[in-house]
Amino acid sequence: MKPTAPARAVLFDRKVLSWALYDWANSSFATTVLAGFFPVFFKQFWSLGTEPTVSTFRLGIANGIASFILAVLAPLLGAIADRGRARVRFLATFTVLGAAMTAALFFVGKGQWEAAAAVYVAASLGFWGAIIFYDSLLVEVAPRQHLDLVSGYGYSLGYLGGGLLFAVNVWMTLAPQRFGLANAAEAVRISFVTVGVWWAVFSLPIVINVKETRTVRLAATRAIREGFMELMKTARDLKHYRAMALFLFAYWLYIDGVNTIQKMAVDYGLSLGFPTSSLITALLLVQFVGFPAALFFGWLGNRINTLLGIYVGIAVYAGVTVWAVFMSNIAEFYGLALAIGLVQGGIQSLSRSYFGSLVPPDRAAEFFGFYNMMGKFAAVLGPVLMGVTALLTGSSRSSILSLVLLFIAGAALLAFARRAVNSELAS
Repeated sequence: MKPTAPARAVLFDRKVLSWALYDWANSSFATTVLAGFFPVFFKQFWSLGTEPTVSTFRLGIANGIASFILAVLAPLLGAIADRGRARVRFLATFTVLGAAMTAALFFVGKGQWEAAAAVYVAASLGFWGAIIFYDSLLVEVAPRQHLDLVSGYGYSLGYLGGGLLFAVNVWMTLAPQRFGLANAAEAVRISFVTVGVWWAVFSLPIVINVKETRTVRLAATRAIREGFMELMKTARDLKHYRAMALFLFAYWLYIDGVNTIQKMAVDYGLSLGFPTSSLITALLLVQFVGFPAALFFGWLGNRINTLLGIYVGIAVYAGVTVWAVFMSNIAEFYGLALAIGLVQGGIQSLSRSYFGSLVPPDRAAEFFGFYNMMGKFAAVLGPVLMGVTALLTGSSRSSILSLVLLFIAGAALLAFARRAVNSELAS
């Protein structure tokens, strides 16, 4: 039976829509703060008078601290939330932390890079911590046969919501007087406040409307103790979840390539002499192309095959990597942004839903803790490969080509994961 009719109804289900709106909410942080204003403002405002290499080092350390803390804590947090039946409460707690700290960036003065870095780390912990529980709630709100569609739905709303607020924030910096602001710097500071408010307000539906069906809860101390014991058991027994383990390693490899390209794209464009305004425009292009594209990939996974969609995404990213080596003008950069926008949300959403189909629903947060841990440890191999290749060849263009190895290895491991899944189903 074709799932088209019930699939349309699923998207308007109150729990599903409330869940998807959280992506609309928190993507404002990913676009305006992570990818857009914070790196530039950290260098030009909070690190004013500092050598660019020094400010880059400081920002790298801040990102590294936040990533390391979350990577280490993610599986444990998930296990505790599962044992305490408290995924929604954990999500709300991390959301309050992230939104409040993002808004607090408004109060950090010029030259106060230490305070800016500390507040940014706290905001990042709120953002990435909440995602652990948001991802795990996918199996709570979505019918098993519509995981791909609902996952893509969340990413598509994220691209649209994050892109809309980012567009307004960019407009504020380009025409601050129109908004009653003194200058672009004040517009950026106000933008951090708008992100905090946007994130908090649009998080209310998931907190209000999404309830975990399992009502048995444990006291906090017992949940922590049993969550830690369960995590240790899962770590020991992961070898018995062969398909899941193979997928996690495949995901780590190809998402490492994806994350490296995301982090290096603007810097690479600057190294080629492209203007900052054009690079911001390309970033907005990715957001608005990503909206319908993520929906399409959700439909593709729902109607045809989840792994096919992931393979398409890997292939496009590999092609983009080769394309970037020979890129010479801004029109090509826009083309590259268009290509990435078409598959970025798809490869992320289908990876999430495919993993969701492998995990036991009653231990979803715990397993998604491992999933997010792999994601946080991603973008480690990519930069190393690029650095070694650049050292050996003396060319930054050639170094980017090395990322193709990650996509090839990830695709190969994904094939082994598929065979393991088929073998488990057969048995």
